[in-house]
Amino acid sequence: MSDESRPINPDGSPPSLPPPLPPQRGGCATAFMALFGVFLLLPGLCALLFGFGVLSESRTDPSILLLILLGLAVCFAGVMLIRAAIKGSP
Repeated sequence: MSDESRPINPDGSPPSLPPPLPPQRGGCATAFMALFGVFLLLPGLCALLFGFGVLSESRTDPSILLLILLGLAVCFAGVMLIRAAIKGSP
């Protein structure tokens, strides 16, 4: 076997090793992330239902609007958690 068959960098140095892969997440962690994400979607569903109910009223209480926004924010966190579980490790 000759040395010409091995790849060599243009400067004559041997090729470097590829970077190590990040550690993989287990299937159990992915399942818990997805399950907890689905659980976090429920406050968003309630916020949407109450939001449509508030739209029909003539006077709305600002504290109810704050709770609706909080429920939608929790729902967004659930969507992001499900997305991260499906996407996998970065």
